[in-house]
Amino acid sequence: MIISRKCSFDSAHFLPGYVGKCASVHGHHWVAEVGVDGPINAQGFVMDFSVLKSWLNDFVVEVFDHHLINDIIPNPTAENIASWIAEEFCEAEFEVRLVFIKIWETENSCVEWSPK
Repeated sequence: MIISRKCSFDSAHFLPGYVGKCASVHGHHWVAEVGVDGPINAQGFVMDFSVLKSWLNDFVVEVFDHHLINDIIPNPTAENIASWIAEEFCEAEFEVRLVFIKIWETENSCVEWSPK
């Protein structure tokens, strides 16, 4: 069974070496979603939503909100941000399997990371 949780943050970034508007510093209202799966535990959860919410707040929102993402990720494309979040989540060693990370850069533009 898969569960997921979303969070959002406002951050600026620019794309080094990119030719076009995104080469300049600009901001987005980002939305991140983390999806995990696993068996339903004795409490009836795959993972307690409050645990996932807390992790997202501590390791995504607090890290990126109102920051220049380039200070954290040198080439902060939506793809690289999703990969960075996936690495951080895997280091947490939860007893669930990470299924996807979705990052919306705009309301209509999204990237989805999944394990290989």
